Amino acid sequence: MNATPSNRHIRLSLLLTLVFIGIALVISFFATSPASAAIFVNVTPTPTQENLWAYVELSKPTYTATIPPTEGPTASQTPEPTATPGELVMEILQDTPVPTYAPQQQIAASYGGSKYILVDISDQHMYVYESDALVYSFVASTGMNNATRVGNFAVQSKIPNAYGSTWNIWMPSWLGIYWSGGLENGIHALPLLPSGATLWAGFLGRPISYGCVVLGSYEAQVLYDWAEIGTPVEIQW
Repeated sequence: MNATPSNRHIRLSLLLTLVFIGIALVISFFATSPASAAIFVNVTPTPTQENLWAYVELSKPTYTATIPPTEGPTASQTPEPTATPGELVMEILQDTPVPTYAPQQQIAASYGGSKYILVDISDQHMYVYESDALVYSFVASTGMNNATRVGNFAVQSKIPNAYGSTWNIWMPSWLGIYWSGGLENGIHALPLLPSGATLWAGFLGRPISYGCVVLGSYEAQVLYDWAEIGTPVEIQW
């Protein structure tokens, strides 16, 4: 039995309706399904970030301080002790040939000049007179423990620079005034050591010698140039 044109039209409409319904169902299925979404959507999964570090136990570094060696004295560097002068007696020494002088009393008696030297132990001072006028006044140092003899004497020798070999010292501007046994005591400048250092510098004005009368270097030179053999010297308290 052949279908009429109207029946064919109806069947075609139903078929198209079913096709559209089927397409709609398929689309609805894939739109609501996550698994199906991955088919149509090119989703690049985000890579999981891996830990790029790890725990490592490191030994704590130790530091050993290097102490430079201390420069200590070696056998060649050990300083030699400085020689300390012994007791210095301000006198012409025993091993010095003793010159022959006239007795000091005769020298004083024969002196006809007007010069006169006075040493005052209590003041540690020297007063120099000429024609009864004071011409010089010097700070002086006499002997320790009353080693300087008291009395009336006279200049009996003049030596520009007397040497004491026992103590290895020089006594400039030496004026010998009296003998004490084989030693001559006198008036002189501060002694000089072989190194050139001045002994007892800064101590004038107090008893420092072992019998002699000590003056400053300049004052002793002035007195040496002024004094004459036979000039009276009085030493008193």
